[in-house]
Amino acid sequence: MVYFTVVKILGIESSCDETAAAVVEDGYRLLSNVVHSQIDIHAVYGGVVPEVAARSHIEVINPVINQALANANCTWDDIDAIAVTYAPGLVGSLLVGTLAARTLAITHNKPLYPIHHVEAHVYANFITAQSDTLELTLPQHQPQFPMLALIVSGGHSQLVLFRDHGDYELLGQTQDDAVGEAFDKVAKILGLPYPGGPSIATKALEGNPKAYQLPKARLQGKYDFSFSGLKTAVLRAVQREVGVDVTFPSSGLAERLDDAQKANFAASFQHTAIETLVDKAEAAYHDYSPDSVVIAGGVAASQELRRQLSDRLPLPIEYAPMSLCTDNAAMIATLGYFYAQKHQPSDPSEVSVTPSLSMTKTAWAQTRS
Repeated sequence: MVYFTVVKILGIESSCDETAAAVVEDGYRLLSNVVHSQIDIHAVYGGVVPEVAARSHIEVINPVINQALANANCTWDDIDAIAVTYAPGLVGSLLVGTLAARTLAITHNKPLYPIHHVEAHVYANFITAQSDTLELTLPQHQPQFPMLALIVSGGHSQLVLFRDHGDYELLGQTQDDAVGEAFDKVAKILGLPYPGGPSIATKALEGNPKAYQLPKARLQGKYDFSFSGLKTAVLRAVQREVGVDVTFPSSGLAERLDDAQKANFAASFQHTAIETLVDKAEAAYHDYSPDSVVIAGGVAASQELRRQLSDRLPLPIEYAPMSLCTDNAAMIATLGYFYAQKHQPSDPSEVSVTPSLSMTKTAWAQTRS
């Protein structure tokens, strides 16, 4: 059943430290994608400061939305609906985006669809066309169901089997640190800049991925992940390398490492962390025989992850461009399109944020139960 005919949808994303807005047409054609990043602000602190993030969102949310409409050559008369991230994320950041979306939905009389941020990351892979003003290298085809999704970011590491839009099963997830969080923590140990993923990837190019033997966690859940032990193993290996005991603070280790040691640790950690992800994805692929495999989330931008997956899975994988792997509103608008085909819009006055909501608790899940 189609509840509302949506052609052009405005997406709004503010779950963490990017303020983003985008316009997507028919669930696959990207008309605009505007992202205001706060990386430079938070790099000073070595991580995201929630209060600072929320204030920055307040300052730029309206200009970002207006720019997205202008870049898409749209007025409010052209927009059929609004989709906005309501979960999960930082509560202050989520509040800014949802308040903007609720206000605009009421002001312009537009249907409003609350969207789950983690699920939306998967839908970056459904964008296969773009306006003439954009120059992204996009997948040529949308993924086919059943679809295996590896969702990896600073806050999430999950394997999800999608049987259709909204019909999915969580196969496994991290039991402690997400892989992106582990990258950030190891980067800090090595004295590499925030965010950790890109800085470790760059440094790893100079190193030997087999220089240090690092462990993989053994878990009861076949598709579950754990990266806390790997992070600690790196810490202990660095302490041994520089000749100090386990009581020596991690903040003082980087200055005792030379560039070659940093490169080798970065390469060894990255190889082991990525291989852990690929091991689980390969096992799930052989168990469920999906028609397509996608990766999603900020860590999906990793060239090492793409290389290992392509080497080990016996099917071609089309990857979303790097700019659509990190937080953006194009993925929010795209999922909003498919969501609108099966769900009524929400009352703007009743939309609230849920900072730690699991994918298994969304409206899709409620519909299936």
